[in-house]
Amino acid sequence: MTTVVADQTLDVQGLNCPMPLLKARQAIMKMEVGQVLKVLSTDRGSIKDFQGWAQSARNVELVGQGEESGPDGKKLYVHYVKRTK
Repeated sequence: MTTVVADQTLDVQGLNCPMPLLKARQAIMKMEVGQVLKVLSTDRGSIKDFQGWAQSARNVELVGQGEESGPDGKKLYVHYVKRTK
């Protein structure tokens, strides 16, 4: 995964669908156009959720996704979303 510089990080670990997406939507609307939000999720379904959001929304672009190991060894799904409007 290409390194993406995030302006803000949103930790939604432990939340299940649709909460990671809803929290990310709320956070991105408080950000400036061009800024990037990094979202840390433990919900595997968030991968498809964020892809679908980026395809249907007019104000965001999904600039990266990947997986990391959290401090407790759990798999984290990382999403980078850029506000475009």
